[in-house]
Amino acid sequence: MAATVAPALAIAFWRTALGSGIMGIPALLSQRRQFPRLRFADYKWVAIAAAALALHFACFITALQLTSVAAATALVCLQAAWIALFQLFRGFRPGRALLLGLAMAFVGVLVISGFDLSLSPQAAVGDGLALAGGALAAVYTMAGGQARRTLSTGVYTTLCYGACSVVLVLLCLLFRVPLAGFSWQAWVGILAVTLVAQIMGHSVFNHLLAVISPLVVSMIILLEIPGAALLAAIFLHEKLPAGTYLGLILILAGLAVVITGQGRAGVKAPALPD
Repeated sequence: MAATVAPALAIAFWRTALGSGIMGIPALLSQRRQFPRLRFADYKWVAIAAAALALHFACFITALQLTSVAAATALVCLQAAWIALFQLFRGFRPGRALLLGLAMAFVGVLVISGFDLSLSPQAAVGDGLALAGGALAAVYTMAGGQARRTLSTGVYTTLCYGACSVVLVLLCLLFRVPLAGFSWQAWVGILAVTLVAQIMGHSVFNHLLAVISPLVVSMIILLEIPGAALLAAIFLHEKLPAGTYLGLILILAGLAVVITGQGRAGVKAPALPD
């Protein structure tokens, strides 16, 4: 997304619109009976997830164009912290293993980012947008977890991506953002983002929301941080933060502690009301 020369909102629109079509065709063929059975609560959670996802993309993709890939990814991946905070407000008390794992992973996040948030106005705005994108990603993940209790992966992703693309096209119209006229390299980038990040990334995580908690899903997403930093160094020639490798070890260790702790506890956070 950082390398694709196209407006952030346009990239977000095309990846969700194409993603909805790719996921929707098999869903309509094999699970079409689920669509007429949707309840009000299903529509509500899908709408919340779609709106949060649209704003998340708007914030995160813009942040990637304003600050470094490593800093933007580290800040947006703090969604796990936002989920833990939201769950505390809902009365969920995490165990020691989860808190220890979170602490280890977030120390890894800080090490990778190197505490080196740029003081330039442009980068500062990018950092703020990435942080907001993380909070919105947390809302998207939690709402998706509720929707996936009754909806299959295919039905949920079709509806969520489709509704998200509607929100994004309205934002494009509002801010007069073009949706076409890009170079062929930009279209290749958009297609790659759709296939890899949207279908193989978001859709897989949406599938996992039915079997593991949103917090653990968000912890797994923390692996984006070292991965994005390495890819940016190779393809965009961005300098890696000094603590990238130490941060990777801390994140992996934190993930292991959290997942092990959740497995032993055998419980999930309390359900949100319909």
